[in-house]
Amino acid sequence: MSKRGIKFSMAIRPEVDPEELRFAVQLGVPCVYVWVRPEQRSYAALARLRETVESYGLELYMAGAYDLGKSDKIHLALPGRDEDIAQLQDFVRALGRAGIRHTTFTWEPDQVWSSAPSTTRGGAATRHVDLDEMKQRPFTHDRAYTEEEMWANFEYFIKRMIPVCEEADVRLCLHPNDPPVDALGGIPCLIHDWASYDRAFAIADSPYLGMEFCCGCWLEGGAAFGNILEGIRHFHAIGKIFIVHFRNITSPLPIFDETFLDDGYMDMYQVMKTFCEVGYSGSMTLDHTPRFVGDYAKGAGTAYAIGYMRALVERAKAELGE
Repeated sequence: MSKRGIKFSMAIRPEVDPEELRFAVQLGVPCVYVWVRPEQRSYAALARLRETVESYGLELYMAGAYDLGKSDKIHLALPGRDEDIAQLQDFVRALGRAGIRHTTFTWEPDQVWSSAPSTTRGGAATRHVDLDEMKQRPFTHDRAYTEEEMWANFEYFIKRMIPVCEEADVRLCLHPNDPPVDALGGIPCLIHDWASYDRAFAIADSPYLGMEFCCGCWLEGGAAFGNILEGIRHFHAIGKIFIVHFRNITSPLPIFDETFLDDGYMDMYQVMKTFCEVGYSGSMTLDHTPRFVGDYAKGAGTAYAIGYMRALVERAKAELGE
């Protein structure tokens, strides 16, 4: 694969297990990403983390702070919002000093919503979503919020973060809400369609806000997100795809199961071919995956997906004459 092509990536634990890093090397994955613990948000800790990853010939493409990237204080303007924003600003500055150029957040102040687990091919346990069931659940934060409240909170946050990101040379990767619907638990799902991404990018007005292009969420959204291949072409052309999450599902909302990449309703070859056609050269990672049985679960989902994704790229490049 060309060094200028897609950079496959996988998650690592914040403990930085040497065997996990060797596993990435053995898979031929050039990049890894990590969600750090609060005590790892300092420059010193991040620099050590990057140095360890690079000692295995890998690139630490993204480091995220889960507690700040999904802070309900920030998203809902609760007491402590400014303190959490200040902590995230400090984290971004530390990332910049440590030479880590991407971090992720989701305007999702409660959770990735799911129904009771289901099974897919061969009885593999997998995530299941039934929108009607989830819509019956109570408020998560005592009251219903309006969409305009959420957009006002987003703008408040972005206007304080973008100057710091530009100075630190760290890009913010905005993941869509999962599932991408109008509201759940009394809270609007802010990033739930193509138009909401356009609005977010217009607010930021900066090359330092882009997207985690989540194929799974795009496929979940169906008509609201529109044709996934057109979406790839459009957002790549305007320089907004920073990271790709590769995932397949059984059907668009209101009900779906997550599947193995070769077993959902989308032909993932067409998706990969489009990323190759447009010349995407950022990071691409397996998103969620069904769980293999027993002792085969550890690492098997990642290895299966990376092998499949690599084959898709090789086929696409051959078809494209590259």
